[in-house]
Amino acid sequence: METKRKTMFGSQANPRHTRMRVGVGVLVIDSIGRLLFEKRSDCGRWGLPGGRIEPGETVTQAAGREVKEETGLDIEVTALVGVYSEPAGRIVTYPGDDYSVHLVDVILAARIVGGSLQCSAESLELRFFTPQELPADIVPTAVAPVQDFIRGRSAVIS
Repeated sequence: METKRKTMFGSQANPRHTRMRVGVGVLVIDSIGRLLFEKRSDCGRWGLPGGRIEPGETVTQAAGREVKEETGLDIEVTALVGVYSEPAGRIVTYPGDDYSVHLVDVILAARIVGGSLQCSAESLELRFFTPQELPADIVPTAVAPVQDFIRGRSAVIS
């Protein structure tokens, strides 16, 4: 697992072998202010629920679909945290791929309106954390958005 972690994040972009992917990440907040993280099955680190925005979907629709698929929860989007595109830490190589992906993520905040918490095949574990007790091994792509959210920043563009 450690080898996967080292090779997945922080790859150098090779313009001929790097694709762009626009996705959505969701800071799901429970009724007492804790943030939902998923321990990802592809790298063993904690990340935000989310994923690719599919053709024909709005950002909000993609957020609702991804959270439902990955956590079993229904959400209502409450805020735009930001749009994150800086290459440092956002160029990844997924296991088995022969190309890198430069991730551009729209990060939203949302509240839970229904459903029941359950892991998907993409998650090893789901857990709520207070802002003071965040896991140490957060995927690099989620670090800045989570810090911005905790600091009360919104509509960040980076």
